[in-house]
Amino acid sequence: MDTRSQYGKFHGVGVAIVTPFNADYSIDFDGFGRIVRHIADGGVRYIVLQGTTGESPTVTKQEKAQLLQYLKENNPKNLPIVFGVGGNVTADVVSGMKDIDFEGVDAILSVCPYYNKPGKRGVIEHFTRVADASPVPVILYNIPFRTGINMSAETICELAQHPNIIGVKEASCVIEQCMEIARDKPDDFLLISGDDVQAVPIISIGGVGVMSVIANAFPAKFTGLIEAALQGDFAFARKELGHFLRIDPLLYEEGNPVGVKNILEIMGLMSAEVRLPLMKASDDLSERQRAVLQRDNLLELVA
Repeated sequence: MDTRSQYGKFHGVGVAIVTPFNADYSIDFDGFGRIVRHIADGGVRYIVLQGTTGESPTVTKQEKAQLLQYLKENNPKNLPIVFGVGGNVTADVVSGMKDIDFEGVDAILSVCPYYNKPGKRGVIEHFTRVADASPVPVILYNIPFRTGINMSAETICELAQHPNIIGVKEASCVIEQCMEIARDKPDDFLLISGDDVQAVPIISIGGVGVMSVIANAFPAKFTGLIEAALQGDFAFARKELGHFLRIDPLLYEEGNPVGVKNILEIMGLMSAEVRLPLMKASDDLSERQRAVLQRDNLLELVA
């Protein structure tokens, strides 16, 4: 474990795990188990359950509890669990935590309030109340293109002073903002990339890893390059990251997790079903994904 932080278990690759569905849109727990084993065997450090990639907006409260319980009971390498707990109604987020079984949960990932577009004071008060109520550490989630607001580096670093807020999943894709966070944050505050292709640059300025989408499909190859970056071997990390540059945009072209679920179906691990308003990958997207997988020598990983 990295001794730079008491939360070194969140260094490296955490997988924002998908939620497999059957044809009738019920949860495919067998498929979920296959994905858990696949990523665990690939060497990832921890699992992020019920983030955006897990289609959390369309998964019910009861289903979230079922997924969490299943993961606790089917976690072959006993990987740390980060559970998504967020929303845009502060009182509901706080009260809803009373119904969660936090035993075996190592931290929560809590998204910046969306749609309401609160100012800095509102964001700070929201997360202060969430952190005060949470029985486990809190990782902030900044993803402006979904929420409608960008938590500034100043806001994030102010929240970093809270003893129960331990890090941020930073998905603004603004490298200058990440540099400001790295410069001004407490030494033990975790700067985690929320974007796969920006992970290596963010590690180079002080980040500790990534909460990954693409590692659902390619855990070993992606974990290898991130671990190399963390060890300072940026030449290897840059070269390996290049294999993913063409496939990465095709994960999001029709909405996340449409693209990565389609690849997982190609791999035979699960169905590509998603819940409305998302739709399964179009034939055109699927064909282009297959072409890129073959062109960049990733197809052997899904044979």
